[in-house]
Amino acid sequence: MSSSLALALVPLFLTGPVAVTPVITPTVTTQTFAEPADADDPAIWVNPRNTERSVVLGTLKEGGLAAFDLNGRTIGVQPAPLPPTPDAKPGRYNNVDVLGDLAFVSDRGRDRIRVFQVDERGVRDVTNPATAPVFSKTEAEVDDQHTAYGLAAGRLDGRDVVVTSRRNETSIALLHVVPGRTYDTRKVSTLDLPSTFTLPDGRSWTVCGEPGEGPQVEGMVIDERTSTLYAAQEDVGIWRIPLRAGGFGRPQLVDKVRTFGAPQKYDPETEECVADGPNPGFGGQWLEADAEGLAIAGDVLLASSQGDSRFVAYRKADMSPLRDFRIKDVEHSDGADIVLGKLNLLVVHDGERPEGTGFAFIRF
Repeated sequence: MSSSLALALVPLFLTGPVAVTPVITPTVTTQTFAEPADADDPAIWVNPRNTERSVVLGTLKEGGLAAFDLNGRTIGVQPAPLPPTPDAKPGRYNNVDVLGDLAFVSDRGRDRIRVFQVDERGVRDVTNPATAPVFSKTEAEVDDQHTAYGLAAGRLDGRDVVVTSRRNETSIALLHVVPGRTYDTRKVSTLDLPSTFTLPDGRSWTVCGEPGEGPQVEGMVIDERTSTLYAAQEDVGIWRIPLRAGGFGRPQLVDKVRTFGAPQKYDPETEECVADGPNPGFGGQWLEADAEGLAIAGDVLLASSQGDSRFVAYRKADMSPLRDFRIKDVEHSDGADIVLGKLNLLVVHDGERPEGTGFAFIRF
């Protein structure tokens, strides 16, 4: 691994021969969150005045947005919004990303993008109260929950932008950040990824899913240096998409999950897709569905192979896999974030603890 990330992580990888997937031990872990709180996605805010007083944020779905210090201690939790009416869905914070001193959160429950001011004390909600739904035209549509899901933030062409995906759909949307005393987001472009693909043998393959639900995207990250969005379509693979402040370029599927192209059928009793024939081998070798959290460190892209609880490091330039690794006791990870420099820190979602979920920190 000839890269800034590789050099930083070399000591962590020296746990066995190259043929063995290394296992990294977390430096610290956060408290465990139990229902209705459910940890999902982290983001790191680097304190420009004192790196050691930086803050890690983590979404807790209906539990809100948590802030942690670098020792994993909970600083505070911002609750998700209550439902506007007794029959409506409550707020549900799904994904978070940090841009400068602002944190952007996808509120899956209310189909909004929430904005928070971040400092060493935690977060403060600065969302415009009049913020409109991202995808839903009416509040009745909001309650159908085909709503804002995955999220990434970045600065492109001198403008702050947010990209968010749509739950149970293939759509992703580009929004401009509208600053003021409070912050709003304005949708300027959308892109629909495919759910049906032509395989190398000429057959057509449609991604299996519950009736009425498409193969959604969740994990996303914006590479500001190359004006590129990387998006993980859970049952498909990783897309590389040119991105400007005005819209999306043509998507390219740069790695596939192992079951890409494999025949499957939906089992209504288990509410899961099950194999319906042999895997023809058209998928990739590294990702076990779902393809999930993405993070960028220099010239490396990290991806969560959620199905077998591994992480894969790719060289961004050609998406060649560098190697994989596991994090001790971290299972079925959704989201991840990493920063290099004065603060060398990797944070990942821990999706399966005996009593709930949480986050794991690796300092290096």
